[in-house]
Amino acid sequence: MIEQPSLTRRGLRVIGISLRRAPKPFAYGVGGALLFAGMTVLSAVVLGRVTDRVITPALEDGLDVGDDLWIAFAVIVAVGLFKGAGVVGRRLGAYVAQYKLQSDHRRVITRRYLELPTEWHRRHSTGELMSNANADVEAAFFVAAPLPMSIAATALLGITAVLLVVADPLLAAIGFVVGPTMAAVNAYFARRMRLAASQAQQSRADVSEIAHESFDAALVIKTMGREDAEAARFGAESERLRDRMVRFATVRARFDPIMEALPNLAILAVLYVGAVRVQAGALTPGDLVQFAYLFRLVALPIRVFGWLLGELPRAIVGWERIERVLDATGRTEYGSRTSDGQGGVPVAVDGVTYRHPAQRLPDSETADDELAALLGAEGDAPAVHVQPHERAPRLDADGEEVDETRGVRDVHFDVEPGRTIAVVGPTGSGKSTVAQLLVRLVDPQEGQVRVDDVDLRELERATLAGTAAIVFQDAFVFDDSVRGNVTLGLDVDDDAVWESLRLAGAEGFVASLPDGLDTRVGERGASLSGGQRQRVALARALVRHPRLLVLDDATSAVDPAVEAEILANLRGAALPSTVVIVAYRNGSIALADEVVFVDRGEVVAHGTHERLRAEVPAYEALVSAYETPADEAAEVRR
Repeated sequence: MIEQPSLTRRGLRVIGISLRRAPKPFAYGVGGALLFAGMTVLSAVVLGRVTDRVITPALEDGLDVGDDLWIAFAVIVAVGLFKGAGVVGRRLGAYVAQYKLQSDHRRVITRRYLELPTEWHRRHSTGELMSNANADVEAAFFVAAPLPMSIAATALLGITAVLLVVADPLLAAIGFVVGPTMAAVNAYFARRMRLAASQAQQSRADVSEIAHESFDAALVIKTMGREDAEAARFGAESERLRDRMVRFATVRARFDPIMEALPNLAILAVLYVGAVRVQAGALTPGDLVQFAYLFRLVALPIRVFGWLLGELPRAIVGWERIERVLDATGRTEYGSRTSDGQGGVPVAVDGVTYRHPAQRLPDSETADDELAALLGAEGDAPAVHVQPHERAPRLDADGEEVDETRGVRDVHFDVEPGRTIAVVGPTGSGKSTVAQLLVRLVDPQEGQVRVDDVDLRELERATLAGTAAIVFQDAFVFDDSVRGNVTLGLDVDDDAVWESLRLAGAEGFVASLPDGLDTRVGERGASLSGGQRQRVALARALVRHPRLLVLDDATSAVDPAVEAEILANLRGAALPSTVVIVAYRNGSIALADEVVFVDRGEVVAHGTHERLRAEVPAYEALVSAYETPADEAAEVRR
């Protein structure tokens, strides 16, 4: 196992990050904690003086201490009020800092998600990304709550240590033994809590991922009768999370009582020895009361440190999981080139090679085995049930490992401005990869994709978004109105929205909706059919008048008659766009001026539809399969 920095160094780093990123709330919190600490020390001195000058004379000699009693009462109340103000300031500052840090880092992580390239997102599950932005952020900054008091406790510990030595060096020496003991206990438990916390955080992500999949696939689960199986899958992962949380609680349950008991045991020892010394005349009762109270003050910061140390392993795990996102490589960098051109753009795909990254599966077995080795012999830790899985190839440290079976290799073709080409090929041939390269959802590992003779990587973000638009086969629709889904914040009038809906073949069904453009379509467009969602997504692209329009099988969910209507609309509109269509239906291919035939990630042929049918047997077999009866089509494919 790779040696990592010590827990102390990593913990101090997390604390330093917290302090630097929320300085004002922490300043208020530490100020309140220092006020509380000062008033607490002062209250010990006050109690000692009141014992010797008011309580002992009244009990032993029966003296009238009426005026002194009222003065003592007033002083104690004043100290208590200031102490209360310190508590308010300490807690307010601490919790404001904690919630600010959590809020800020949720936004930072979300912005980082938007910056990272598509390849990175494909290597991480949705559940893991949700956990990074929620559970991991919360865990990382739980440490903010005890932090102000811990800082003030350092000052409190120093002051009280001096007062204890001045009051009675022997009793102080007895009490100070607790410090090294607690340090040893913390060192023993810290590693175990870190491992247990790491496992629990990973399981949170796994449970979130299964829940997300189940919600998204609700219709599939119901129609396939998989409710029980899905519930069992979720239940198994939930039980795994339960076991890991119980294991973490088991470790914590051993740690907390020991850290709580050690100061109390030291106080008992001090009181016993102190009582003996009072009887011997070495101390007065007031001295012993003051000393016991002062030592209780020593116990308070030690307990605070115990609280801080108890939260620190989980904070380290949370922060390191967040940091993996913030430090992820592969940021999509944009250039500074702009374009003022109008109409379709010339497109050149020159020697482009792109291989999809290998998929990464979660790997928590190492942590399971390590923690089992630490705790398994103790006999009372619940078992963690690990379901083995076959690992996919992993990326190396530079993220260079790729899946050689998926992608495209040395692709060349050009598209003249305003022309339409169809990218055709069998399933898995690389058609969708070509579509993604054309709009820079991914960048080629070799070669260039150019528009207006400019590499896409040199365009600024706004220019790229205004130049190219893509419509996917799997159309995503937001839980918004039809208008909101088409415009997505673009400032256009309703006439432009209706025109784009007309071209997309969606005008009729949108007009029949209860509120027309204002009709809300539900989560993921639940109230629309698959074909209707595709047409809304197509209208979303058309309303922007892109100079390059890429249709990735964007009419696959509509029937041939509707597809023919859409294609006729696009042809008749004389779109000022260069159009690239990823297609398999003859109706879509017929819209194209030329065809690029790809197979196994390479361009096999390039020409008109009629020429390819006549000269390329594989192309003829593929497109004719959709013109023959099902049994003949199956024979052709074989």
